[in-house]
Amino acid sequence: MIRMLLRVLGDEYARPVRRTVALMTTTAVAEGLSYALLVPVLRALFGSAPADAAPWLVAFGAAVGVYAVLRYRSDLSGFRVGTVLLRGMYHRLGDHLARLPLGWYGAGRVGEVSVLASRGVLQAMSVIAHLLAPFVSACVTPLTIVAVMLAFNPPLGLAALVAVPVVAAVQIWTGRSMAAADADRHERDHEATGRVIEYLQAQPVLRAGGRTVERFELLDGSLREVRRASRRTVLSALPGTLGLALTVQAIFTALLVLGTYLALGGGIGAAEVLTILVLAARCADPLLSLADLGGRLRGARSELARLDTLLRTEPLPEPREPVRPAGHSLEFESVVFRHGDRTVLDDVSLSVPEGQRLAVVGPSGAGKSTLLQLVARFYDVDAGAVRVGGADVRAVSTEALMARIAIVFQEVYLFDGTIEENVRLGRPDAGEADVRAAATAARLDEVIERLPGGWATKVGEGGALLSGGERQRVSIARALLKNAPIVLLDEVTSALDPVNEAAVHEGVERLMAGRTVVMVAHRLRTVRRADRIVFLDGGRIVEEGGHDELLRRDGRYADFWNIEYAFTPFCRVIIREDSTTPLQILYKFTVQPLTCMNASINYLQDMAS
Repeated sequence: MIRMLLRVLGDEYARPVRRTVALMTTTAVAEGLSYALLVPVLRALFGSAPADAAPWLVAFGAAVGVYAVLRYRSDLSGFRVGTVLLRGMYHRLGDHLARLPLGWYGAGRVGEVSVLASRGVLQAMSVIAHLLAPFVSACVTPLTIVAVMLAFNPPLGLAALVAVPVVAAVQIWTGRSMAAADADRHERDHEATGRVIEYLQAQPVLRAGGRTVERFELLDGSLREVRRASRRTVLSALPGTLGLALTVQAIFTALLVLGTYLALGGGIGAAEVLTILVLAARCADPLLSLADLGGRLRGARSELARLDTLLRTEPLPEPREPVRPAGHSLEFESVVFRHGDRTVLDDVSLSVPEGQRLAVVGPSGAGKSTLLQLVARFYDVDAGAVRVGGADVRAVSTEALMARIAIVFQEVYLFDGTIEENVRLGRPDAGEADVRAAATAARLDEVIERLPGGWATKVGEGGALLSGGERQRVSIARALLKNAPIVLLDEVTSALDPVNEAAVHEGVERLMAGRTVVMVAHRLRTVRRADRIVFLDGGRIVEEGGHDELLRRDGRYADFWNIEYAFTPFCRVIIREDSTTPLQILYKFTVQPLTCMNASINYLQDMAS
């Protein structure tokens, strides 16, 4: 277990852990040796000159004092090292999670990582502070006492030595018998945690459906399974606990019988028998504590094993000799990317010259967002290459790559701090004037003016205290502050009201100015201004070209455009783009009058802008 602990913690913490373990072992040996002084003390007390016990009592008191000092030092060292390890473990875990590919964060990972990062890390790191010292004492002190008994009386010492393999066998058997129950309990805990998160996230749906007064059956069922798993864990621990207690008591009884037999035969005196029984009793107490310590250590070992598995998950490799991109152009060369058994992108090749804008459109699931994620190297391609400034992103260091890229997602996540703190994430060392300028460019200043706390307003966990449009303005201000030469936009206005959409659209236009841009959009308002548009479907590029060119082809892109602007035939008559007949126009407005009216307004607004 110590080896696994050191592997999880890393080499930098190996020395203090080994030093602490050595100090705890020395303390346990000192405890056992102090009991050896009971032999001359009891001999003198039950002999002809009890006064001779005085020097031995002084020696015993001094030995106990030495043990007390060592115990204080070892416990203090355990607490200090445990605190340092806990902090270091959180840092190491956080750094490792930040380097794992996004594909690792699949369904169920939130509950698993949240349990592991909270209770799991605490339980694993508590080994040093709370469990290791009593465990070492429970193992080493009895062995030291047995060695003393062997030196004092070999027959009785050998009888006590028989208990060592028996106790070890019981502990191993108990651990193996409880392994399945422990694994089942962990699985049920993990499932229940996921159900709790699901229940909290489903509150709007449950309330909208009038289900708030009813019990959430999925959560109730998972909690019942946790209770059953806990009961099975307790029941599986009972045989080992009883077996250990019976073994220790049997050995103690055997020593009593053997000592009595030897005393009656004249082999040893009453003082020696009493001494053996006192030493055996001091062995029994720590051995009986192994039952409780064993269960707690098994739990900690399970968490350590899960931490070890997580930390051994391979992150995206960093280049040994990183290169620097020469410019800010983007290129996809025969890119193939698979997610599980599904091919998301298949032989995709395209380029974006420096300073130009590429729009990516297509149906849901076509792989549009994946293109952006490959540029930012959230994943590595399975075949082909993604290049930034002529350099393969796999040959560029993560720090250098991300310094060149600003990303605005559709779903914006804000940290539970102030608005200013969230904006400054784009460039923490930015001056106040730069922060205010970025906010103004993103029209975030309008939001700040109407908030009572202004820049110091808390946004809540995930930005829950702000609206979707307000969160998006914070995200754009953050990207503007970063001032990166490459901008990736992922459907940033798809779920906004008209007012916020207009504000966000204005901020996005300022963000894109003079930069290399790849934008993914369902709404086609900004797509028209792109230098080139690619239509992605089934992981392949099925069309590419300019907006007007793709409309003239009357292909998949034109179908998307016509679906969004259902009145297109009417507008084309107005601007003389085709020869749609009056009958077709009349039919369109007769069948879909409201749709055509709204679409007409939107279309004319887009044309005007």
